[in-house]
Amino acid sequence: MLASLILIIILPFFLAAGLYLKSILIINENHLQDLLFSDIWKPAENKFGFAPFIISSLWVSLSAIILAVPVCLLSSIYITQYAKSSVLKLMQPVIDILAGIPSVIFGVWGVLMIVPFSVKAAGWFNIHTTGYNIFSGALVLLVMIIPFILNILIEIFRMIPEELSEASLSLGATKWETIKYILLRKAFPGIVSAFGLGLSRAFGETIAVLMVVGNVIQIPHNIFDPGYPLPALIANNYGEMLSIPKYDSALMLAALILLAVILIFNFASRLLIMRFEKYS
Repeated sequence: MLASLILIIILPFFLAAGLYLKSILIINENHLQDLLFSDIWKPAENKFGFAPFIISSLWVSLSAIILAVPVCLLSSIYITQYAKSSVLKLMQPVIDILAGIPSVIFGVWGVLMIVPFSVKAAGWFNIHTTGYNIFSGALVLLVMIIPFILNILIEIFRMIPEELSEASLSLGATKWETIKYILLRKAFPGIVSAFGLGLSRAFGETIAVLMVVGNVIQIPHNIFDPGYPLPALIANNYGEMLSIPKYDSALMLAALILLAVILIFNFASRLLIMRFEKYS
């Protein structure tokens, strides 16, 4: 059991070390600042600027999580505090089915449904777009992470002792006041954790986003611009570029950046939880 625990603990370090060793070629030949902040991607000229891919990933992931916050939070409150128990029994298999659908299915659905909708939505703001853009990627990601986040939130609210709600109601608080001032405060660390994990999950999604985001190497300036997230860069180029050492090293660096950003998101959510628990 101890050996299994140690293996789990050191696994992320092995992943990071392996990716670093594979990407050390391009790191030694280029300044890290140029790699992270340059927007020029010309592998034939030894120019590997990852800024368009990093910013595209942030655009898609943050847009999806912003849309997911009200949907998941309000749904979980309704299911656990207002709805009958039969609603929860109905929702559980629906959530599980959504969570188990392969990502390529979401990608095909995005191409058929979300891309045309994105064209119409951009038309409301007099913006011309092909529909393959950040907005489409965010909507597809939204549907993909909803069951993941919703499952966690439902369990968090169900674990709160009923005595807290009963004590609040007995003091004259309304149902909504009890939820707002008691339950949400008690569940806040878990809520932060759920959305932090959801953001990490969204940042690493590949196939579905790849199919609808446009895959244009540029820094997007609004949600209707096409983008090119880091996972899409790796998936599109990895197989055919293995024979080119620098390109292979650049893709490994992209994977290392992806891992680093996800770890930063997780550590940041952990710090927020610790800070809240300290002062609550």
